[in-house]
Amino acid sequence: MKKVMLLTIFAALMMISSAAIAQTTASGTLTVTATVNGSIQLVFNSDASGLALSSGAGTNAATLAFGNVSAFGALAAGIVRSTTATTFTVSSAVDVQVAKTNSASANYTLKAQLGAADAVNTWSVGGVAVTNAAQSTLTATGAYAANSNFPVAITVPFTTASGTLISNSINYVATAN
Repeated sequence: MKKVMLLTIFAALMMISSAAIAQTTASGTLTVTATVNGSIQLVFNSDASGLALSSGAGTNAATLAFGNVSAFGALAAGIVRSTTATTFTVSSAVDVQVAKTNSASANYTLKAQLGAADAVNTWSVGGVAVTNAAQSTLTATGAYAANSNFPVAITVPFTTASGTLISNSINYVATAN
């Protein structure tokens, strides 16, 4: 009987000591929420019939470098030239691609605007005159996920001095319809 009593006391002491060293715990719940917004993305791509973009193809910040241009003589492949009695125009095909996600929009409106005034040359994109004064609508029903060709053209007066650098930026804005 003494052995049973000793074993019982020993077991009780073991239970008390294990309870005394048990770790404390805590718990919690994290609720996570998110709201999906539709979005569109615009990128520039080189067009097979035009001058290759010199940088930024496949991004929304590209460069089209015409290089040396003139009213007469050779031009780089992909540049189209026309002349009048007082001006010459150089142009190159440039692709614009707009993609959408999580949107029911059927198409988009694409507008363009020159980054700075040009008092000498005239500019057009996709056959539409473009200035710095206001955005010009290039298309009101652009198709998503397809390269759309919007040639960039610069018309230069014959009175422009040789060696004159022509430089500007064209800001494009696509808006989901």
